[in-house]
Amino acid sequence: MPRAGAFAHSDLPRGRRYAVRMDMPGHVDIVVIGAGVVGCSVAWNLAALGARSVLVIDREGIGNGTSAQSSGILRTHYSVPQNVELAQRSWQVFERFAEVLDDTEATAGLVRCGYLIVAPAGEKAAALETALAAQAARGITVQRLDGQQAREQLPIARFDDAALIGFEPQAGFADAYLTATGFARAARRRGVRFAEGVSVTGLQLDGARVRGVHTDRGPVACGTVISVQNIWAGELRRWAGLEVRLVAERHRVIALAGPAPYSASMPVFKDLASPGMLYARSYGGTQMLVSEGIAGEVLAEPDLAQGDVGMDLVAAIGEQVAERFPGWDEAALASSWTGVYDVTPDWNPVLGRVPGVEGLVVGFGFSGHGFKLSPAVGRVLAQCALGLPTDVSLQPYAFERFASGRLLSGRYGAGAVS
Repeated sequence: MPRAGAFAHSDLPRGRRYAVRMDMPGHVDIVVIGAGVVGCSVAWNLAALGARSVLVIDREGIGNGTSAQSSGILRTHYSVPQNVELAQRSWQVFERFAEVLDDTEATAGLVRCGYLIVAPAGEKAAALETALAAQAARGITVQRLDGQQAREQLPIARFDDAALIGFEPQAGFADAYLTATGFARAARRRGVRFAEGVSVTGLQLDGARVRGVHTDRGPVACGTVISVQNIWAGELRRWAGLEVRLVAERHRVIALAGPAPYSASMPVFKDLASPGMLYARSYGGTQMLVSEGIAGEVLAEPDLAQGDVGMDLVAAIGEQVAERFPGWDEAALASSWTGVYDVTPDWNPVLGRVPGVEGLVVGFGFSGHGFKLSPAVGRVLAQCALGLPTDVSLQPYAFERFASGRLLSGRYGAGAVS
C-alpha cells in the first residue's frame, strides 16, 4: 500500500467561488441554469447558432462546481455506441479548441498521450472487443496491442494477465476549468450574459409552459430554460413535479509519487481487470492520478464540499495499483481530493426536452462523462432548444427512458466507463 506522504487536497479543483454583480435583466429569450463546462458549452453554441438573448445563471461561478473537480480524461472509448459519436464529435472540438472558438488565446490544456485499456479473459474482454470494433467502424484509430507493445507505451505497468489490450492513440486528458472558461469567454464575446453567485429558486410556469425563472435576485422572464444543473438537477422535482432519477455520488481521487515517473507522454490507463476498474493518468508530469471507476458514496443531498479520503480507501486503491504497477507498493501519497458525479440509473445522461413541460430542455446525469462529452452535448442541447435538427439523435437519452425500461447500460457494468 502507499506510504503516507503529503496528505492534502490537490489543487486540481481550481475554481474560485466569487460573484460578479450585474443587473438582472427582466426578460431574455433563453436562460441556461448552470455555468459548468456543459453549461458554458451550451451558451457558446447557442450564440454560435444565432441566439441573441441568452443569460447563464450559476449559484457559484463559471467552472466552480463539479467541473473544477474533474480528472479531465478524454477518450472516445465507450461500450455504449451512442456515447462514441458524442465523444468523437467532442474530441474534434478539443483538438482544435482555439480555432473553433476563434480565440487564439483559448486552450483546453490538451495533452495527447493516448488511452490504453486492458481486459481479463471472459465477458470484459468480449465487451472490449465489441467496443473497439464500434470505434473502428466510426473511423476512429484503435489498435490491439500485445504485452510487449503495451509496455512500450506504459513501461511502468505489467500486462501478463491481460487477455485483450486496446489502445486509442488520439486520446489523452485536458483541463475542465480552462475549457469552461474558454467557452464562457467566447460566449461573452457573442453577447451572452453570465450571472454568477445567483441562485435559481424555481421555474415560472403558465400551466405546462415555461415563462421564466425565479432567482434570489428577482424573476427573469424567458421562453426557454436549459437546465444543466448537474448534481442539483433534482430541484426540478420541486419546481416542475418531474420524476428526476438522479443521485449525487462522491468519488475519491488520489495522486501517488512512485519509484519512476508517470510521465505526461505515457497514456491514460484503464484497468478492467482490477476490482475497482481503476483509471490512471499522469499528474504534474511525474505523479499518478488514480481512482476507481465504480460506484461511489451516495450523498443524501448535493454537496460540493471536500469529503474525507480515508487511509482504508487509499490502501485499497494502493493494493490495486501495486498489482498492476510493480514497485508502486512503496509509492508515497502526494495528495487527495473528492469529486461528485450526478448519476442516473444507467450511468448515462438525460438530454433534450422533457414531457409535460413545454420550453424546458435538460442535460443531467453525466455520471462522470460530462467533461468528455461537453462540446458535443452543448451543441445538441443548443440545437434542441432552438428547434433545429440535432447532430446526434437524442431519443436514446430521453428523460422517459427509465420509465419505459430502455436503458443505456454499458457492457462493463455500473461505472464511469459506460
